[in-house]
Amino acid sequence: MTIKPLLDRVVVKSEEAEETTKSGIVLTASAQEKPQFATVVAVGPGGVVDGKEVEMYVKVGDKVITSKYSGTEVKLDGEEYNIVRQSDILAVVE
Repeated sequence: MTIKPLLDRVVVKSEEAEETTKSGIVLTASAQEKPQFATVVAVGPGGVVDGKEVEMYVKVGDKVITSKYSGTEVKLDGEEYNIVRQSDILAVVE
């Protein structure tokens, strides 16, 4: 099964959360921060959203930084994805 986003939506897969701090302290799952770095898995076609033309600037495979608590979390075939609007993507990491 695949996810095909609509309009200005982007499907991203978050990178794993840090399990230890730089000083070597192991964090419990509840103490780990939600990762902001992700990889783009699928991109919607863009189009007219709220009366404005939206051009898609990201592409599949891009490494991006997303807003910390943005989007909708989805679990599909045992994998966790996040569906966000393109405007919730803060930067592309090169």
